[in-house]
Amino acid sequence: MFHLQRDGRLTNVELAQRVGLTPPPCLRRVKRLEESGVIAGYRARVNPEAIGRGLEVTVSIEVSVSDLKTLEGLEAAIAGYEEVVEFRRLFGTPDYHLRVLVADYAAYEAFEFRKLIGIPGIARVISQPTMKTIKDMG
Repeated sequence: MFHLQRDGRLTNVELAQRVGLTPPPCLRRVKRLEESGVIAGYRARVNPEAIGRGLEVTVSIEVSVSDLKTLEGLEAAIAGYEEVVEFRRLFGTPDYHLRVLVADYAAYEAFEFRKLIGIPGIARVISQPTMKTIKDMG
């Protein structure tokens, strides 16, 4: 699996060589991993800078409500923003973690103040721009 995580475009022959199998059993194993849900899919990794989204901001959100309807609305609103590329509900504090990709600081400021701050139930937003990405398995 490690080889496919690093390069999902490997041919079956290349993968078989790397893991020390012949191609037919290698293909059967990959198909079993796909069918069992271990391999959830394949995708292209896009360079954020190449599409004008070079600033990554980690955002922590604390909420001030606990009613289900407000929380569902908050989650639906945030999940719908194209700037948000990762969105997790956490145990404890903070309540949510987001990974946001935007063009620059002005774009992030507009995102936070025009989109996040207006969502009912949000009590606190803590933003941390990324200085440098050391490792990303994304």
